Formats: sequence, C-alpha cells, structure tokens
Amino acid sequence: MKRVIPRDGRELSAAGMGCWAIGGPFWEGKTALGWGEVDDAESTRAVHAALEHGVTFFDTADVYGAGHSERVLGAALTGRRQDVFIATKFGNRFDESTRQTHGLERDPAYIRRALDASLQRLQTDYIDLYQIHIWSMAKEEAEPILDELDTLVHEGRILSWGWSTDDHACIRLASERRSCVSIQNALNLFHRDRTVQKLCVDGRLASINRSPLAMGLLSGKYTAGHSFEGSDIRQGNVDWMNYFENGEPNAALLEKLGAVRELLTSSGRSVVQGALGWIWSVNDLTVPIPGIRTVDQAEENARAMEYGPLEQSVFEEVNRILEE
Repeated sequence: MKRVIPRDGRELSAAGMGCWAIGGPFWEGKTALGWGEVDDAESTRAVHAALEHGVTFFDTADVYGAGHSERVLGAALTGRRQDVFIATKFGNRFDESTRQTHGLERDPAYIRRALDASLQRLQTDYIDLYQIHIWSMAKEEAEPILDELDTLVHEGRILSWGWSTDDHACIRLASERRSCVSIQNALNLFHRDRTVQKLCVDGRLASINRSPLAMGLLSGKYTAGHSFEGSDIRQGNVDWMNYFENGEPNAALLEKLGAVRELLTSSGRSVVQGALGWIWSVNDLTVPIPGIRTVDQAEENARAMEYGPLEQSVFEEVNRILEE
C-alpha cells in the first residue's frame, strides 16, 4: 500500500516507522522525554523488519534520544539509502553527552548547523523531508526560517520540507510555499482536528500522522493500573499528555476503545491494524507513523497495509460510537 505526496509526486509507504522510541532516554531537566530504555540491536532488527514488510518511510528528529535515534537509524539503513524516504526534524537544542534538551532554537542560521549534524548522524548527503519541530511561530518569526528551507531545497541538500504542527495559522503559512509538501499532525481515534485535515486536503499537503496509536493506548495492551519506568514519558505529566494520566491509561479513553474494539478487529485485523485502517479512511493524504522499537511491532504495523482502510460502513459506525 502506497501514498503519493501530491505536491511533488514522490511515493512512500502508506505507513511509516516512527523513530522517537528507538532514541532511548533523554530529558528536559528531570522530565523524561523518551520512551524508556532500548536495545539498539533490537531497534536495528525492527528497522530491517519494517523494510522487509514494505515500509519505506522513516520519521525521526534530531532531538530524539539527543541524536541517538538518527544514529541508530542511519546505521540500520546502511546500503539501503536509495530504497527509503527519510524525514527528520530540527528546532530543539540539546546535548548528546548529557541527553538533555535546552529549549527551542529559531535562528535561521542554526538550521544549516542542525542539518549538517543530522546528515552526519544519518550517514546521508540529503534529507527527503526536513521538518520544523516547533509547534507555533508568528509569521514574522517563521518567514526567515521558511526562506532558508526554500534555499536548502534549491541547493538539493533537502528535497522538501514540512512542519510538525497543529496550529492552523502555521499550516496556512506553510502551504503558501511550494517547497512545503507536508504537515505532521496528531490524528488517531481519540483525536481528530477536522480543520487540520481540511487544510491539508485544500493545500494538497501530505498529512503525516503522529500519535496514530495514542502513544500506545490503541495497542490494546494497556489496562487500568499499568505503570511505566521512570525514563518513559508516559509515566509523567507533561502538559500535553492526555492518553495517560499519572502514569496510568486514561480510563475514559479505555472505555471508548472497548466500545469500538470489535469493529476495529473485524475482517481479521488486530486492534492496532484497525486503528491504522481508521486513519487511512479519513482521506487519501494520511500517512500514520506509529512508533516502533521491536520486530513484532514492525511486522504488525506493516501488515496493516495489507488490509488498508476500514470498510466505509465500519468507519462510519466507529465514528458514530466515539462521537456519542
């Protein structure tokens, strides 16, 4: 199953591999921002399994694991660069040695330094999709950054750029630039901003979907009382987290999942595969990027592409139940 980026015609797999988790632990002060400890060898096997099952799109960011995600991904893709579509992001200052983040960086001159570092860690000489990793900026603050991104496209160091944001004004601003081809936005069964999707459709921008499995809640494996290790972002209370509260699954969302579980697993799908199928049913621009750090996760997520979108009647019934 494939998707095509409307603005430039490039093709990529309909599901990508989100590479936040394979970066391992990193922090902002004492606040965990990673997904717990990881096994780099298993992460590498997961990348290879994803490739073997048709995934060609890999999404990471320089800040994930304070550079470690890019390093693991770059090494895992050795010899396969021509077969894959790599997206990464910039906008966060961090220290690789301490794995600490140090806030946002909006200076346009910083972009080239960040890109050089990402290219080195990813072991490549170009990025397919370079994304702004800053939630929101005013027009006067953003335009010099967008100008620099356009220049990098002209130079061939990046092939296109996008913005990881759900801010409607920022999406409108980005859509005015031809070199912008995508918006990375939150989309899952529990979160659907119809305005964001309309802006993507109207602008013919690929809708790259972060948190497609609600940070794991839609895997179906977490129940009330589950707890996470201290270096897992889900055990804390970052201000934007609503899928987990005080380290436990959101009870109301677990109830919603229970109400649609049978529908999601119709036609032999797993819960995960049903949740991804729901996203593909939203429109033909959606590209979910579920986080993966094990071979089993890579295989299950990739096989969702064999099922494709939910049947329209199932999609509509799921929506009806969730909106009651």
